[in-house]
Amino acid sequence: MSCSLFEFCRLQELKTVRDFLFQNQSKESVEEKTQTENELSWDTSDWESGWDNDENKEEDSASSTKAEEEPSGQNQPWLQDCVVSLSPCADLLVVAREQKAVFLSAKWRTGDSGKEEMTLAVTWSGHLSTEEGERVSSVIAIPLASQKRSSTGRPDWTCIVVGFTSGYVRFYTESGVLLLAQLLHVDPVLRLKCRTYEIPRHPGVTEQHEELSILYPAALVTIDGFSLFQSLRACRNQVARAAAAGSDVVPPPPLAYKKWGLQEMDTIMDHSSVGVMTLCVFDQMKNASILGGFHASVKGSPPAMSQFVTVGAGPYAGFYYAVEGNSQPLLSHVALAVASKLTSALFNAASGWLGWNKSRNEEEAAQKQKPKVEPATPLGIRFGLPDSRRHGESICLSPCNTLAGVTDDFGRVTLLDLARGVAIRMWKGYRDAQLGWLQVQEERGDREFSPSASLPRRHALFLIIYAPRRGILEVWAMQRGPRVGAFTVGKHCRLLYAGYHLMGVNSVTSQGWQLHTQQVCLLDPTTGALRTINIPFHLALSDKKNERARDMHLLKKVSAILKSRDMDSDSLERETKSVLLEIKHPAVKKQALESLLSNRNAPVSCLTNVTSALHDALKQQDSNEVEASLLQLCSSQLKLLQLYSDIQQLQSAADSEACSANDSLEGIEEELSRVGPALQRYAQLSSRPSVSFAQDSPDTPLSAQAFLTQLECAEDGEVKVNRRSDAEWNQLGNFMFWGCLCGKSPTHKVCDTLQLAGISPQQLLSLVMSVWLQREKEVLQKPVETVRNLHSLLIALSNMDGAVEESWDPQSVSPWWQQVRFTCIQSHNAAAALLAALVAHRAAKASITSRADSKLQAEWEAVSLELEQWVVCVRQLEDVLVLQALLLVPSPQGTAGGAVVQCSIKTLQEGGRGGIADSVSKWVFRQNMAPERLKKILQRKETQDTGDQRKQKEDGEETEKCQEEADRTAELLLAVCQRFPDSLSPDLLFANCCWEYVVQWNKDPEEGRYLFVAVEHLKSITSPHIQLGISTMMWSTFIVKRFSAAAFLMEKVGKAPKDRLCRRDVGIGDKAMTSFLGCCVQLLQILMEADSAMEEIPAPELSVEEVWSGAEGPASIVELALEQRGVHYPLVQHHWLLASILHAAMSFSIKVKPLSLFDSKGKNAFFRDLTTIQLMPSGDMDPGLVSLRQEFFLRVLTGWVQAIDDPSCSSPRPASTSLPSDGPKADWWPSLCMDLGSLLQVNPDILRRHLVCELYSQGLDLRAEEAILQVEDKEVLGSHLLVLTGQRLSYSLLHNQNQTQAAMELLARLPPTLCTWLKAMDPSELRCPLVSLPKTTRLVSRLIEMLPENHAQYSLALHLLEAVDVLSLSTED
Repeated sequence: MSCSLFEFCRLQELKTVRDFLFQNQSKESVEEKTQTENELSWDTSDWESGWDNDENKEEDSASSTKAEEEPSGQNQPWLQDCVVSLSPCADLLVVAREQKAVFLSAKWRTGDSGKEEMTLAVTWSGHLSTEEGERVSSVIAIPLASQKRSSTGRPDWTCIVVGFTSGYVRFYTESGVLLLAQLLHVDPVLRLKCRTYEIPRHPGVTEQHEELSILYPAALVTIDGFSLFQSLRACRNQVARAAAAGSDVVPPPPLAYKKWGLQEMDTIMDHSSVGVMTLCVFDQMKNASILGGFHASVKGSPPAMSQFVTVGAGPYAGFYYAVEGNSQPLLSHVALAVASKLTSALFNAASGWLGWNKSRNEEEAAQKQKPKVEPATPLGIRFGLPDSRRHGESICLSPCNTLAGVTDDFGRVTLLDLARGVAIRMWKGYRDAQLGWLQVQEERGDREFSPSASLPRRHALFLIIYAPRRGILEVWAMQRGPRVGAFTVGKHCRLLYAGYHLMGVNSVTSQGWQLHTQQVCLLDPTTGALRTINIPFHLALSDKKNERARDMHLLKKVSAILKSRDMDSDSLERETKSVLLEIKHPAVKKQALESLLSNRNAPVSCLTNVTSALHDALKQQDSNEVEASLLQLCSSQLKLLQLYSDIQQLQSAADSEACSANDSLEGIEEELSRVGPALQRYAQLSSRPSVSFAQDSPDTPLSAQAFLTQLECAEDGEVKVNRRSDAEWNQLGNFMFWGCLCGKSPTHKVCDTLQLAGISPQQLLSLVMSVWLQREKEVLQKPVETVRNLHSLLIALSNMDGAVEESWDPQSVSPWWQQVRFTCIQSHNAAAALLAALVAHRAAKASITSRADSKLQAEWEAVSLELEQWVVCVRQLEDVLVLQALLLVPSPQGTAGGAVVQCSIKTLQEGGRGGIADSVSKWVFRQNMAPERLKKILQRKETQDTGDQRKQKEDGEETEKCQEEADRTAELLLAVCQRFPDSLSPDLLFANCCWEYVVQWNKDPEEGRYLFVAVEHLKSITSPHIQLGISTMMWSTFIVKRFSAAAFLMEKVGKAPKDRLCRRDVGIGDKAMTSFLGCCVQLLQILMEADSAMEEIPAPELSVEEVWSGAEGPASIVELALEQRGVHYPLVQHHWLLASILHAAMSFSIKVKPLSLFDSKGKNAFFRDLTTIQLMPSGDMDPGLVSLRQEFFLRVLTGWVQAIDDPSCSSPRPASTSLPSDGPKADWWPSLCMDLGSLLQVNPDILRRHLVCELYSQGLDLRAEEAILQVEDKEVLGSHLLVLTGQRLSYSLLHNQNQTQAAMELLARLPPTLCTWLKAMDPSELRCPLVSLPKTTRLVSRLIEMLPENHAQYSLALHLLEAVDVLSLSTED
């Protein structure tokens, strides 16, 4: 464990940042600008020198030199010429140069490896300077803590503080919004530094408060952190409110600050604000005597002082102390702002009277240009480190505020002790060095081995030095420690050290926080990588006498050896053994041994030899010096390794055991032959091809490392198997027992070896059963052989000590055999579980018989509760096997449905009494089996029907193959129904199928076929009680909500809605809604019929098979159906009327408001619970409503007549997608209209007469003649038909373009009254005016039969008959 560089973030768009900061700095532009200025300028050196000082000239020359040098090439170290600051939370980076700045914020993205990676991307870029000629000189990013109670230590937002050469200090948000700007001093800002709250590690340490310090060439300004935090929050809130309201931002009041004039130092380059300190009494007296002499007075308590350390020249380092309380904060800015506002208000009022408004704007502009700056409070230097030739460049304060690192122009790094004011260490050869500090907390694991484990955890301090000239990053232990780490990095990097954390934190709000901050980061501009340094705590203790550091080094060496792939097994064993024996510390030695035992590349011999050597070495040591846990680990691992080797040898050894005939297996072959056909069908259906991975194969050998992780050796020598996952458990069982089950390993030797190892027989039995059930396919390939091997293995395990209790009474249940039975009950592998149950039944019976023989009961057959439970279990497993074979039948391609349901005894019992029927109904849905076919299968007529179909379908091999599969499926379903005669009775199965289909329809309402099939299954139920309950549940659960939505939608639009409206309000398309309404009609009709038949037929009694009587679980669908209350027949009929109207309106696209056809009572009764009694319409209905109803039914009949003669509607639907109605062409529409009309007080005879007229108008004379027979008022019908006949003759004689001469002559011979009447007829009212004359003749003859002789139009009818006869004769001629 050594130092390491860890990349935690990467910068994006580096080229964009560089181009933005250097975009206008090309060589050509600089040269042209210089040449132009030289040509247009004149010599002012004689008088300008008196005004400009040397510092300004040096700055100007330096800036011009940089402007010429920087853009010479984009590959130059451009980042060194920029001002860079990184937030301690590493979520914001600021890069600034001259007037420009770029803000980069943290974002998360998915890398190439699929992991989430943090990046810094540009979120804002722009110009920060507002004054002419000012440049950015210093930047600092301060994260502000959240004030919410739910905060966990993440910052609320980050404030960017920028110092300029004009003396201004401005505060910005992450998006570049200016919050606050203040001129604190007229000189350029040299450096900005921040100090935040730190929790004191010791009771005697002074609590440091937050502070922002700003360094000028001869002054130092400090701003209290608490007031700054509150001001920044207020400014940010004000800016947000102004942006939301679109108003101007109110200028905030100036900040309160302290300004110190640093005296007696020639040049100041950098500073550090150490914080508040209190001298001890001795130092107080010493200072008083030095400053005041012998007669100096000393205060009773030492004063608190703020310590400042500066570096520069004359002296090299200066120490300043400001006594707290002597200088008040400069609040004159606040007073001045208030006074100026009052003065300006009075002056503005007076100027209006006296006419002094002219120069007001000039005075205000002059005041804005020259803001008032407070003078600094002089602060003398206490002492310094004089070195006339050395110039300090930067100072970096340690996190504990006791040490500081200083760099100078001689390429030295000096370590200062701030408490004593002395230099304690110096490094040379670090020109242009960059410094940082890293404080590491002691790890908990290290603390356990420390002699002072009860004390708080220690902290180690390291100094980080980056030497850009050499491109090296070094880590030095403090204070006089060695170099503990060195990294070769680029020469153009930047070491970013903040030295502070979140602002706004105190001792109360920081309770329970976890501050996510980075202390030191290294930024590489060539790759954009941002890396942090990881330093283990023990490196602070690393010296030649530290055994732990040496042991950690050896542990690292062991890890390197184990990772090496080029080393052979002998070398690996030799190197690992030597290093392990050299490690002294027991904990490290244990860690190294565990690393070796968990390595997959190490062979078993290497593990055994190394562990044995370590065990022998520990044995040779004094017992007081040896740690017991390490010795126990070595002995236990040796025992487990030996067990692993022994099992491996037994697997390769040939089985020399004699397979003697066992009496307890005499009848097993008969049992196998009995269940053989079911096993064969199951094996065929379960052996379908599937995809698997090689590493998941059960034949994969178990490694020694996996074996050691699953077994645990206790102190008493017992070996316990740890069950982690099913895959690992099965792999261990395969390793131990699959050879025995295949007959390749000696069963008794393996069992003896495992018994000697101390593994409990119960765990071995569990492993055997898991292997047997997992390898079901291999078991079914050789069932007889594997069953015999399983029997011998169970007998061997049951004979172990602790397996079957000696005190077990055969009349009670044995825990040993109960474990086998419980495993079989839970298993989803039905075939393997059945075979295991048969074997265990025989073995248990043999064990009980032997115990009975020992008790002199040989003459009587032993009968016990144990055997009875085995009989029940075997019967249940046989049922499950047949059911599982049915469920394994593959679904036809293109049908819906999920994965195959895996059933077991446990799942069927937990599913309740309806669990079996529910599983079969889901299978019926997956098979897409038609209700008629299911009904035939259940009526045992499938064999005859399929035999007739085979004679008809001898077209091809594919058809025969499909038929064979259908026959096989029918046989499987019949077999299941025979096994479950009560649970799968026809009514129960149809009810579950109905519910399954309606559930699937609810998931996908566009599939109207599902609801239609559900209704068909509902029709097949013979019991009206079940039919009524299922119908009621379907209506209230799935139907009524959509039904009401459809009714309200049609009422709203007044016609059949379009597809978009149907999908919006009802959730289905217009075609699906038509099918849905048709199903609603049938459902309500079934409900009415079931309610009428309930009194005649008693309620059915539900029963279940005897072996499945213990099923516990939720109530079945049929049980819930029988619990439903009876319905109110008039209310159901009322809904049926509405459903029929809605269905007719959708089928024929009729404009109607369906709810308007009912009165207020009828409307209020809709969509109520069908089991409640509602106030229904009664008595004579309003004639207006009756007229609306009659008009609606007339339109329905008209639409039906048009539909039956429309060839476009004649395309038949496929049988698989048949819907509840045959569409608008169904023959039952007229009778439905008559029934609805009689219920809704509409005269049915009017509807019949209208139907006859519409049929004749359509030219469907034959259908019309059939409909005439049902009309009661023939006289009125005759009057209507007389007009229709006149229209036909008028068309033939007057409007037909192909008029014959005979027709013209006939027209001339007609009586004038008849001719006038024919001319008055309008044939356009006929939809089919061109009808053959024989049909018209037949119509006229029927017409004369209908009209009485005293009818007013009887003579006209006779004239029509004569005209038709003459016309027909002339046509024949």
